Amino acid sequence: MVTLRRFLRDLSLPAVVAGFVAVLVGFTSSVAIVFQAAQAFGATPAQTASWMWALGLGMGGTSIVLSLWARQPVLTAWSTPGAALLAATSGITMPEAIGAFLVTGGLIVVAGATGWFERIMDRIPVAVASALLAGVLARFGLDAVLAARSAPLLVGVMALTYLAARRWWPRYAVPLVLVAGVAVAAAQGQLHLGSVAWDWARPVFTAPTFSMAALVGVALPLFLVTMASQNLPGVVAQRASGYDAPISRSITVTGAATVLLAPFGGYALNLAAITAAICMGREAHEDPARRYTAAVMAGLFYVAIGLAGGAVVGLLTAFPRELVAAVAGLALLGTIATGLAHALKEEAHRDAAIVTFLVTLSGLTVLGIGSAFWGVMAGAAALGFGRRG
Repeated sequence: MVTLRRFLRDLSLPAVVAGFVAVLVGFTSSVAIVFQAAQAFGATPAQTASWMWALGLGMGGTSIVLSLWARQPVLTAWSTPGAALLAATSGITMPEAIGAFLVTGGLIVVAGATGWFERIMDRIPVAVASALLAGVLARFGLDAVLAARSAPLLVGVMALTYLAARRWWPRYAVPLVLVAGVAVAAAQGQLHLGSVAWDWARPVFTAPTFSMAALVGVALPLFLVTMASQNLPGVVAQRASGYDAPISRSITVTGAATVLLAPFGGYALNLAAITAAICMGREAHEDPARRYTAAVMAGLFYVAIGLAGGAVVGLLTAFPRELVAAVAGLALLGTIATGLAHALKEEAHRDAAIVTFLVTLSGLTVLGIGSAFWGVMAGAAALGFGRRG
């Protein structure tokens, strides 16, 4: 466990900015889906704010505890595909949904405590895992390029700032990109700060009820998509970045936090992949042993969002979409390049790696399960045929 003195000694400005960028990207890219999920169960405004309170404190607390415990960057997140699944649900009341969340959290605890999920992850080759990570993150690189169509000046200035910073001030590349983007957006009048509602979020307890319809229609699908589409790439992101954080312990902690916060709206917590990669890259810190501070800072920002509720969410969503896309894509360039390099390094695994990369990049969704899972399945099939040949 890291002491406060050790943490403050290891902390740096790039780590603080990397944590902020991770939270910025995570919230602005999917907070609307979480709101829709809450509304699908008839949530009141107070209950919706409670969801943000529970999820913010859950992500923040687990990220801080796990990162300090392992002295490695372990970032958690809400289940975005899970939120999309919940938003498409109908005929389930809020108490029934809360009961389903409790069951989902219990299943995640079992998956972590028994170690079966970690045993599955140990069987995935490095090439396939690296290709999976590159495929998950490459979409953000493409989004950064495509953002130039609607905001050419903003994205152009941010890209030039990144290139110049990588040449002369590599440690501060992402902070400078963020500052440049905010400055251009402010000059163009694209920062919408007037609609921010300053208020604290308050937890609202909802007593759970259990029904077969909610267990089959919500709990089991939510568990499956969270494990396949979130925890799987989350573990891959850690290993591809050279970290060996305890998988089973981390999964168990996220499941326990889900059980604890489910009555307040914490529907599913899991390991992060995309936002975690921002905290694991060299932009967070030149020394890999000190990058855990970026994940801890992200956790602190998550806690602030949970406590401040709509106010902080409003601040984050005040940034223009193109700015968020550009800063995410530029921050992940190094990690994408490293993933591709590792994926294609060994000729024997090259076919499986490129198949994994393309299927993952496609965004394919089948049976409610995202492309990360199907990318691994396609890569495993290609690897199996290659070995048989």
